[in-house]
Amino acid sequence: MSMTREKSLNMMAQLIFWSRWLQAPLYLGLIVAQGVYVFLFMKELTHLIATANTIGETQIMLIVLGLIDVVMIANLLIMVIIGGYETFVSRLNIKEHPDQPEWLSHVNAATMKIKLSMALIGISSIHLLKTFINAEQMTEVTMKWQVIIHITFIISAVAMAYTDRIMTKTLVEAHHKD
Repeated sequence: MSMTREKSLNMMAQLIFWSRWLQAPLYLGLIVAQGVYVFLFMKELTHLIATANTIGETQIMLIVLGLIDVVMIANLLIMVIIGGYETFVSRLNIKEHPDQPEWLSHVNAATMKIKLSMALIGISSIHLLKTFINAEQMTEVTMKWQVIIHITFIISAVAMAYTDRIMTKTLVEAHHKD
C-alpha cells in the first residue's frame, strides 16, 4: 500500500473516530431538557401544595403520580446523558468519586438498552395507573391502546434481555474455546 493511501486512510479513521464528539451537543441539550423537567416538577409541586386543602384524594393522587412520572423521566434522562456520553463519546473519569452511580461501572450499549427499556416500562406503568385512576375521564379505546402499548414495552424488554443473554452466553462460550 502506498504511503499516501495509508496516510489518507489513517486521516479518515481519525475523522470517523473524532466524529463521536458531534454527539456532545445532543447530551447538553438533554441537560437543558432535564432543567425543563425540574421546572415542571416544581410547578406541579407548588400547585399540589397550594390546592391540597381544596381538591379530593383522587386529584391529589393524580398530581403525585404526575410528580413521580416527572422524576422517572428525569431518571431516564440521566441514564441517557451519563450512560450515553460514557458509552459513545468519552470516559467521565469519575472512578473514585463517592457519588458515582453504581450502574455506571458496568455500562455498555446492551445494558443501556435494557435499563432504558425498564425505565420506559416504569413510566408506562405510571401512565397506565393514572389512566385507571381517572378511568371515567378516559375512553375505552384510549385505555385499550395504553394497555397494548404497555404490553408491547414489556415484550420488547423481555426480547432485548433474552437477546442480550444469548449474545453474552455466545461470547462467553467463544472465549472459553480460545
